[in-house]
Amino acid sequence: MQKTYSNPIYPYRKSPDQDAASAVHHPVIIIGAGPCGMAAALDLAKQGQASVILDDNNTVSVGSRAICFSKRTLEIMDRYGCATPMVEKGVTWQKGKVFFKEEQVYEFDLLPESGHKLPAFINLQQYYFEEYMVNLIDKEPLIDLRWKNKLVELDSQGDGNQLKVETEDGVYDLSCDYLLVADGANSKIRSGLGLESKGQVFQDRFLIADVVMKADFPTERWFWFDPEFHRNQSVLLHKQADNVWRIDFQLGWDADPEEEKKEENIRPRIEAMLGKDVEFELEWASVYTFQCRKMDDYIHNRVVFMGDAAHQVSPFGARGANGGVQSVENLAWKLARILKGEASPMLLESYNSERQHGATENILNSTRATDFITPKNDISRVFRDETLRLAKHYPFARSLVNSGRLSMPCDYRNSTLNSIDSGFQGGLEVGFVCQDAPIKIDGRNSWLLEQLGNRFVLLVNPETLADDELTKLAAISDDLEVIDSRTLEDPEGLFAKRYALLGGHAYLVRPDQYIAAKFKQANVSDVSAAMKRALGFNLEKAQ
Repeated sequence: MQKTYSNPIYPYRKSPDQDAASAVHHPVIIIGAGPCGMAAALDLAKQGQASVILDDNNTVSVGSRAICFSKRTLEIMDRYGCATPMVEKGVTWQKGKVFFKEEQVYEFDLLPESGHKLPAFINLQQYYFEEYMVNLIDKEPLIDLRWKNKLVELDSQGDGNQLKVETEDGVYDLSCDYLLVADGANSKIRSGLGLESKGQVFQDRFLIADVVMKADFPTERWFWFDPEFHRNQSVLLHKQADNVWRIDFQLGWDADPEEEKKEENIRPRIEAMLGKDVEFELEWASVYTFQCRKMDDYIHNRVVFMGDAAHQVSPFGARGANGGVQSVENLAWKLARILKGEASPMLLESYNSERQHGATENILNSTRATDFITPKNDISRVFRDETLRLAKHYPFARSLVNSGRLSMPCDYRNSTLNSIDSGFQGGLEVGFVCQDAPIKIDGRNSWLLEQLGNRFVLLVNPETLADDELTKLAAISDDLEVIDSRTLEDPEGLFAKRYALLGGHAYLVRPDQYIAAKFKQANVSDVSAAMKRALGFNLEKAQ
């Protein structure tokens, strides 16, 4: 059915590991070359850590699947070197409109302010996203991506993992310190270890129809409640690359998924929406059921679960792939430093606690959206419809309308890794991700986030510090870079506005661009202590 994209077929190559007399050991093996598996390998490589990816397939995703990629995901991809082709190919958008019956009730803007390198959202088919990551991986010597390599047996122990891998040349053995699992929502590894992903299945079904057409719709997110062309149900419209439009039709719980996927049943729905005179071709279709669930613990011995294997949310709000990538950026820098002996092994537990918080937040937002979109009884529907009517005239009602709260960066304000100096008022808060701003360095235009990430950074205004204090701060660790804020030109004044760095003030930024600490008057003792805390050494004392 797919017409605008031809899936690449990647070659199976025999590895020297397959001829070894015994199991070859690798520090990190990743299962699954989807978005999260490949993102984990790229992020680890940025930290100087090698990895092996095993995938039982030999291509990228079939069908567009995830299409909405948030600003935070793009910032992470920019750190890997993958954002530019994504933005160039994708459809940039930041505005959305909500309709009730035949009327628009309100619109929103996800990024009304200027001074950001990357847009609020792009729409891009998942197969392009994956292809761009494969292209990067092919050039990265620290990543060994093995297609048509299927994990068939796993022995997980507290000190490592033993694997049997099946290929067309037979079965071979591997071992690893850490196994990262990104094999999807129906993870065979999770079930094979007797582990569960618990949650809720919502009694409703939606049809995804990707349609190729030239249309006059703007590049915005449009959501209809109870439109004339699809009474008593909801519809979502998004534009993707290649003039492909994503249309989601609510079907109801009694719909037969196999029947609804047939083109002869999809066409009348689209014609009712667009008109019979509009020419279109059906690109791809799928029927899905809302599900929100997660594992209670993402870590089993030295097996670490990521992405849909660890947590799954309903599609509205674009929290699945975006939340998965944000979990990966949380994990990679920690695991790399544990393997190098630079962090406490207990640091890995903070991946579990911080991303359990992230998944709970995503599931809460997704569940609330689902409840609003699919009222469970007459009273809920009356409340929903009256809220929509009021939203046209009253701002308070617009905050109650929920067609999917779109993905935003999770904060870790309550993380055990944080250090807080209450004397530094204003600016950004500890536990929040850094905000971008246009800057100049040595007269060259740049962006603040390009200076952050992959290592610890102390962003400091040293005006009131002793002459040799910067040198002493830089000597704290080889993993710490000190940036004198006075060397950053601020042409639009946005860096000063967002960070409020006065004399002596400083931020300690984690390798994932989150703020670990802030100081009113930076000094070696406090910064050293904050780095140790951010590396998990305080967690050992708490046991």
